[in-house]
Amino acid sequence: MKSNNPYLKSVFFLFALLFFYSQGAVAGNGIILYTPYTHITVPPGESIDYSIEVKNYGGQLKDVEIDVAGLPDGWDSTLMAGGYSIKRIAVLPGEKKTVSLTLNVPLKVEKGKYNIRLVAKNYDVLPIVVNVSEEGSFKTEFSSDQINMEGHSKSNFNFSTKLKNHTGEKQLYSLLALPPRGWNVAFKPNGRQATAVEIEAGKTTNITVDVQPSPQVKSGSFKIPVKATNKYSTAELELEVVIKGSYDLELTTPTGLLSTNITAGREKKLELLLRNTGSSELRNVNFSSSKPKDWEISIEPDTVPVIEAGASTKVQAIIKSADKAIPGDYLPKITAKTPEASSTASIRIQVKTPLLWGWLGILIILGTLGGIYYLFRKYGRR
Repeated sequence: MKSNNPYLKSVFFLFALLFFYSQGAVAGNGIILYTPYTHITVPPGESIDYSIEVKNYGGQLKDVEIDVAGLPDGWDSTLMAGGYSIKRIAVLPGEKKTVSLTLNVPLKVEKGKYNIRLVAKNYDVLPIVVNVSEEGSFKTEFSSDQINMEGHSKSNFNFSTKLKNHTGEKQLYSLLALPPRGWNVAFKPNGRQATAVEIEAGKTTNITVDVQPSPQVKSGSFKIPVKATNKYSTAELELEVVIKGSYDLELTTPTGLLSTNITAGREKKLELLLRNTGSSELRNVNFSSSKPKDWEISIEPDTVPVIEAGASTKVQAIIKSADKAIPGDYLPKITAKTPEASSTASIRIQVKTPLLWGWLGILIILGTLGGIYYLFRKYGRR
């Protein structure tokens, strides 16, 4: 039979209230963990700072052990209070203490919701949900539309590259290169030379890589590895320079002295040095000359079949001055040339009078003086 007694209803309600209160007191034992931000959405690589209140509703001092549970792999956390990293905290009856919880979301993380619990051991559990808004990674991309260039050894090779930060936060990258010995490599982010570059999350920076070969480089193909690196990731790019070889020629003498003397109408032999100062061999080197009127210049041999890079060879110039060359300085020129390179040596030649003409001049002078003396003796007394 159903009872309608209001007194009995009140008793039942009081017992139910006492029951639920006692169960809550047993579950919490007077300690409650509280934060207003229990569901937060962040991108990869973010650090989340929570302010956690530890409230003691009991009648006794509570020394509470606090820990973080359910932390995914790669995540890390810190609990701080009063400027110290803590594991336990004591709370007086009726008071509350504030604990700082920091959760560090890694850069390399999958998109989705992560359930984490802050546990006051034997007292209370505070559930926290972190929603990662996008897929994250440590990836950095170093790329170029043209990784191969060709030229001679005296060229400067300028590669246009792009460095993209695929991570979820700003990154500082060191820029490094491993060129062959004697080569120089310079990085120019946004046109300014630097050894490091800072790039915002998801952004791309243009970097010019200037490559200067060694002056002694020979023809061939050369790899230049470059990379951008920091503590999170490394991106590498391999550039290539193909040296076709340079062509250069020098015509001089073994001593470097380009002057001599000659007697008018006579012949003079002058040793010349032909040096290949380029990085490629030279073939079929021919000679030509520019000379004063009635002079003769020939080269033996008149053709050099081949000179290896860095090598030299000797030839002989045979120079004959004009018979009636006036004494003084002359500047004939001798040119060595190939289709790729040429060099001209200007030789200063001093022409002297033949010895016979000197004696004839002396005899004429003596004859003239003798004639004057004879005339003076013969007609001087009259």
